[in-house]
Amino acid sequence: MNKSIFLPLFALMLAACGGGSTTSVDDVLAGGTLEEIKAKHQALNKQQREIATSLRRLDSAIQSKETLRNVPLVSTLELKKTAFEHYLDLQGNVQTKQNVLLYPEMAGTLVKVYVKEGQPVRKGQVLAKIDDGGMSSGLEQLRTQASLAQTTYERQKRLWEQNIGSEIQYLQTKTNYEATLQAVRQAEAQLSKSTITAPFSGIVDDVLVDEGSTVNPAGGTPIIRLVNLSDMYVEVDVPESYLREVTEGKRVELYIPVLGDSMISRVRQTGNFINPANRTFKIEVSVPNNNGQIKPNLTVRVKINDYTNTEAVLVPPGVISENSAGQQYVYVAAEIGEDRLAKAEKRVITTGLSQNNRIEVLSGIEAGEFIILEGARRVREGQKIEIIEQI
Repeated sequence: MNKSIFLPLFALMLAACGGGSTTSVDDVLAGGTLEEIKAKHQALNKQQREIATSLRRLDSAIQSKETLRNVPLVSTLELKKTAFEHYLDLQGNVQTKQNVLLYPEMAGTLVKVYVKEGQPVRKGQVLAKIDDGGMSSGLEQLRTQASLAQTTYERQKRLWEQNIGSEIQYLQTKTNYEATLQAVRQAEAQLSKSTITAPFSGIVDDVLVDEGSTVNPAGGTPIIRLVNLSDMYVEVDVPESYLREVTEGKRVELYIPVLGDSMISRVRQTGNFINPANRTFKIEVSVPNNNGQIKPNLTVRVKINDYTNTEAVLVPPGVISENSAGQQYVYVAAEIGEDRLAKAEKRVITTGLSQNNRIEVLSGIEAGEFIILEGARRVREGQKIEIIEQI
């Protein structure tokens, strides 16, 4: 016990026991009157109460000093406003609108395949040829007939313009010529079906039928698969609850696990139909394919930025507790002194979205305050604490 407290207390106890110039209890009892004895009794009672009060004050001071020496040790984090982005994490598949199977348009023998797998081709380039069964010879005959019909018509026309010959002769030659031209066009269209051409520029991904095989449109067997990998996109099913957040132009992070490749892109198109089976709508995200490694049907992890706050207050989820009423709360260090002693204050908070092990706090705490990290589970409301680390 402190010496400055002990000496006055000792003197007070001596006085109570009859020390000093005060009349002792023995003297009063030996020769004192009833009034003197009662007065002495009252004086001692008063001294007793004063001593009890002093002892309580001393006990309180001792307990306070012992408490300060054994306060919980905590670490704190200063809250600051920072940018917060939330991403919707989904999965999609790489697609291309130029990935087609080329089927025969007429029956016959596949007499020639002009390309091989992996070969780049141009739009309109001839890829394969089917035996036309003599249609090309028939077309040449029709073209000869059309040439004769044209000569006859032109001569008859000149005569008719000179008022020579009858009108019926002129009309007959004209009709015959036009009919022959129409027959030539039909024959050319039919003959063109024997030739398989590239509908767009791309790469021959697969030749599915060998030369000499018989092909037939009714058989449903394709001949060539043609793919263009320059215009790739990821198709993703997005829950309908994100209809307002996920719009054209939204920033998207793409990660292709097979290639270990990441890239940044944008939503280029959003669907206008909600699938009633799973309550989703489709979106398309452009995929750069400069090196040609990205192939159709690859699985892609898609992270869509659906929420951004440039001045968010973020806390780690581990410091948040919940009471019996379902309210979330944290402890902050208040009244921080120069000796790093502070008081724990309990704050009920409202939280928002979470991302990367951080939760946005919408209300209850503000930037500039110090939230308790380590030791938050051991403190109580209003308890003294000692801060050993400030982050």
